[in-house]
Amino acid sequence: MQIVNLIFNMHDLIKRSIEDFVLQNLKIFPAVALLGPRQCGKSTLAKMLSEKIPSFLYLDLQNPADLNKLSDPILFFGANSEATFCIDEIQLLPEIFSVLRSVIDQNRKNGRFILLGSASRELIKQTSESLAGRIGLIELHPFSINELNKLPDFQLNKFWLRGGYPESYLSDTDDDSKIWRGNFIRTYIERDIPQLGIQIPALQLRRLLTMCAHNHGQLINLSKFGESLSLTHPTVRRYIDLLEQTFILRTLQPFEVNVKKRLVKSPKVFVRDTGILHQLLLIDTFNDLMGNPVFGSSWEGLVIENIISNLRDWSPYFYRSASGDEIDLVLTKGSRIIAIECKASASPTLTKGFWKSVEVIKPEKVFVIVPLSGTYPIKQNITVCGITDFWEKFNIQNPTL
Repeated sequence: MQIVNLIFNMHDLIKRSIEDFVLQNLKIFPAVALLGPRQCGKSTLAKMLSEKIPSFLYLDLQNPADLNKLSDPILFFGANSEATFCIDEIQLLPEIFSVLRSVIDQNRKNGRFILLGSASRELIKQTSESLAGRIGLIELHPFSINELNKLPDFQLNKFWLRGGYPESYLSDTDDDSKIWRGNFIRTYIERDIPQLGIQIPALQLRRLLTMCAHNHGQLINLSKFGESLSLTHPTVRRYIDLLEQTFILRTLQPFEVNVKKRLVKSPKVFVRDTGILHQLLLIDTFNDLMGNPVFGSSWEGLVIENIISNLRDWSPYFYRSASGDEIDLVLTKGSRIIAIECKASASPTLTKGFWKSVEVIKPEKVFVIVPLSGTYPIKQNITVCGITDFWEKFNIQNPTL
């Protein structure tokens, strides 16, 4: 209980960047679904929102008493017609969606339901089919840098090593964080995936996840993965899709400047949370990380995830030509293009391939993001900066470049 209270108190200090967007959606839709991985802070955020919402009723479907309240959901919702209902672990009761549609259509008042759950094909299918036009879907991530950097004791290297899951980042020691992350991975594979109705051998799924960690930031080679795991190409693709839909992996698609030009077609794969990445690779300390070959790609993944997860209106890609010229992240919005290169070095060296890529992509701005504070230009419209300095130049809601 003390640990839970500590996490909640820290959440009270750490304003989630998505909070205002959730409140905005509650004004627009009768229902809002907060989707994200287990333990990323969905329940805590909902309880924080309860302080701003009158007549807030919280139901946890893992609690038998709360589950029993929905044995006759129409009666329960009708008896509390003025309440805002927050239903946690909604994926455990998929049949509730058809009931919600009926209840919402009887009273189209906005902001009536907040649904929390791990993303799954079933959950997304139910919301899109049963509640189309009635629900806002919002993804909640673990802590990001721009949520934590206002804390007086924020340490970038600590965040980089432990990742952004609240109980991992807020652990007293690196060893405590490591134990928590090990348990998280085991529970995810052995309990969370089967709870979604997906039957995959736990050992096989762990091996695939570990292979993805070893290939973090690299192009996906489904044939190679399949050979190593004795699985077919389509099966590997299906498993990776599952890991992506449940927020453990992210695949980044290639950017095509000219469809006639020879470009790499395969996506890149990233373990979304660096703490989970390091746990899979048995990296226990920051010194271990600095001496590991994954050091550079780990930084790349941290930067890319923290940028993508905080942008709603920009489409992310990477660029790589057939000859190997590359840009780590390309952001597009309409005709606008921003390029981002990630360098885990105090003195970044930019290759000829980088400069060739800039010539081809023709971005309006280029940022080279390093694990330090401060900014300095190296050429017109090309700036070296830290990740926190990037956000000062690139305002999330209204970019001022």
